[in-house]
This record gives sequence, structure tokens and C-alpha cells, in this order.
Amino acid sequence: VQLQASGGGLVQAGGSLRLSCAASGRIFSSSVMGWFRQAPGKEREFVAGIRWKGSSSTYYADSVKGRFTCSRDNAKVYLQMNAMKADDTAVYYCAKTGPASWGSHRARDFDSWGQGTLVTVSS
Repeated sequence: VQLQASGGGLVQAGGSLRLSCAASGRIFSSSVMGWFRQAPGKEREFVAGIRWKGSSSTYYADSVKGRFTCSRDNAKVYLQMNAMKADDTAVYYCAKTGPASWGSHRARDFDSWGQGTLVTVSS
């Protein structure tokens, strides 16, 4: 499996940015496609997750609920980020789980990772 994240950049506080993750290879339909982020000096944290196929159900970290939206289209997963804050500054990663990890926020449940894309929010 290969995951390729893109779309990072510099945005002003209050602005928006959309990240994309292109996926290739064998992925279980019930796998979760997730977004994580890691700010300088902090641990990697879960941001959002969506099923790879079937239901478009999503779940989010409390810190981004109402501001970020995760979606998918064919072989891509997206993270639409609105009303961005300086605290959203981080390297963002897309990742996938195995077939039975719906609802997980744990990095160890995600077995393939993209390379990360840097998002910087200026205040």
C-alpha cells in the first residue's frame, strides 16, 4: 500500500486548506483511512477517520470537530480544514488501518503511512 499526502502550505488564521491523500494497493473495504498530525515537540495525534469503502461515516478528534471535514472520492481521501488556528500547525499524515479498527484514535492501529505534508497557520 502506498499513501501520498499533499496540499499542505501556509494559511492565515481563520483560513481554509484542503489536504489530499492518494492511495494505491490492496486496502480492505472496512479499513479506516485516517489523518494524524504532529506539531513540533508534540506526539502524533489523531485528527479524523473515514471508511475506505461503503458507508461514508466519519469521526473526529474533539479539537477539530465542526471545523474539519474528512471525505473520500474513488482512491483519494480529503481533509477540508476551515476556521484554522495557529494550533493546527503541524505535519499532517494520512494512514490506514487493517479491516477492524473503526473508531480508533491510536496510531498503532494504523499500519501504513504517507510521508506527511506541512501545514503552517500564521496568527
